[in-house]
Amino acid sequence: MTAEAFTTPTGVLVSAITTAQMREIDRVAVHEVGPNLYQMMENAGRNLAELCVESLGDGWDARPVVVAAGTGGNGGGGMCAARHLVNHGGDVVVVVTEPTRLTGVPATQLDLFRAAGGRIVDVDNIGSLQPDMVVDAVLGYSLSGAPRGAAATLIDWMIGGPASVISLDVPSGIDSTSGRAPGVFVSASKTMTLALPKSGLDGAEVGQLYLADIGIPREVYRRVGVHVPTNLFTGSYRVGLTPVDTGHDRHPAP
Repeated sequence: MTAEAFTTPTGVLVSAITTAQMREIDRVAVHEVGPNLYQMMENAGRNLAELCVESLGDGWDARPVVVAAGTGGNGGGGMCAARHLVNHGGDVVVVVTEPTRLTGVPATQLDLFRAAGGRIVDVDNIGSLQPDMVVDAVLGYSLSGAPRGAAATLIDWMIGGPASVISLDVPSGIDSTSGRAPGVFVSASKTMTLALPKSGLDGAEVGQLYLADIGIPREVYRRVGVHVPTNLFTGSYRVGLTPVDTGHDRHPAP
């Protein structure tokens, strides 16, 4: 069983969605209504960068951050956040699972990170890094089977490291619909999910859960048949979420 809904600190009830629903929301936004993928990624990345700064606290710019990024949209959002952090004086390194497979908007995000003066480290050299915080942007809601290759290597590194982890959208290795893990997975200190909360984000591996506004208009949700409260993001682009307790098992075993 999974969460059917989440609630904000002010008591606003937000329905949970499945992976299939989020995929359709993305499709309608990108191909029918807007915003485009680059705009949504920018909104996600800036929100994530702000959460990193808040979490690191005073002197954040002197505390090393590693962004572990995959090759898809989730990785692109992480690389976008890395650029915003570097632009504001942060000490940030990006590690990409398979840089040669980057295309489209995620590839552009890595180019922009380079242009900002950001450092890129190969997966084979992650053992030399000693960050105070890791941003997990390896795998998003499109998880298909157990993580493999460089993705599994980065997840293993995050599991074994002393740094706190902030996951983007979904902790890598966790199925966003079921909350189950078919293989290795990240246990995050905080997770910032995007657009709407996914039903599988009710386990301990999620840590403190936040929901970020990435600029999707209500017409997109209307076409997909998903209700969104009008007061969800009143006065903020990011809100805390707590799953509505259904008393079910939240262990992420397969």
